[in-house]
Amino acid sequence: MAADKVLVTGSAGHLGEALARTLRDDGHDVVGVDLLDSPFTSVVGSIADRDVVRACLSGVRAVLHPATLHKPHVGSHDRQAFVDTNVTGTLNLLEESVAAGVESFVFTSTTSTFGRALTPGRGEPAAWITEDVVPIPRNVYGVTKTAAENLAELVHRDHGLPVLVLRTSRFFPEPDDRDEVRTAYRDANVKATEYLYRRVDLADVVDAHLLALARAPELGFDRFIVSATTPFTPADLPELHRDAPSVVARLFPDQPAEYARRGWRMFGEIDRVYVNARARDVLGWRPRYDFRHVLDRLAADEDPRSPLARTVGAKGYHAVSTGPYTVR
Repeated sequence: MAADKVLVTGSAGHLGEALARTLRDDGHDVVGVDLLDSPFTSVVGSIADRDVVRACLSGVRAVLHPATLHKPHVGSHDRQAFVDTNVTGTLNLLEESVAAGVESFVFTSTTSTFGRALTPGRGEPAAWITEDVVPIPRNVYGVTKTAAENLAELVHRDHGLPVLVLRTSRFFPEPDDRDEVRTAYRDANVKATEYLYRRVDLADVVDAHLLALARAPELGFDRFIVSATTPFTPADLPELHRDAPSVVARLFPDQPAEYARRGWRMFGEIDRVYVNARARDVLGWRPRYDFRHVLDRLAADEDPRSPLARTVGAKGYHAVSTGPYTVR
């Protein structure tokens, strides 16, 4: 993508900072907007305020929109707040981008939109999750992100704004939000294992966004799953849901010893697999951080995260909360 003026929403957050850092390093003029001030925020304000959005878009050629209320906010924000940020904020950005003549728009969505479609019944195979799976949102986060995706498609169809939607899997550095998981497994154990089916490194997420920004004018509208490349195939799904350790040990013979060396355990079952084939085929995305990479780095006693992920670090999500997502 040629050097242009780019708007990055949520510029004080994990992905917003990573995108702003990378774009600045590549010579772009970056406008960062966030409710929180930060070294990467040039406008402190809400995307739910249309006047703020309109001012931010002056001279902007491309928009990266990761700003959102996340799943962890479900316990601290009401449903109206989710609608205001995730739906109204996104609509403001889409419509004002049309008015400003924006040439490329990338919306960061989430695999959480799939919701209840991610949970197979007892005795059923693990779910094979591609873009063709119909979302069944589980909570207000999933509902509002799905609504925002649909608004993006509507604005594209009505006005021609090129928009690509990236449904990202987990890339946050905070501990798991489920008490039972944090009790049963060490945090690094959880994150390493998730690269098999539901996690992606921050640097790979940034690469996907920049590729999408470059390809949006040509593609018009599309949705892509952005997750580390899974080693599994559909043939693995029945056994994966009842005996994941056997499947993983067959594919990675060095995994059991490396986990044992660290006092870790493989998950007993894996219930879903995110498939990134479409993003690789259509966008030309080449994620570098997968489970093989993680195992190799662990064997060398090195941090498996990308340099970018280590630089951005952990931020938390909100100032008044309990649990692993509290701002520190």
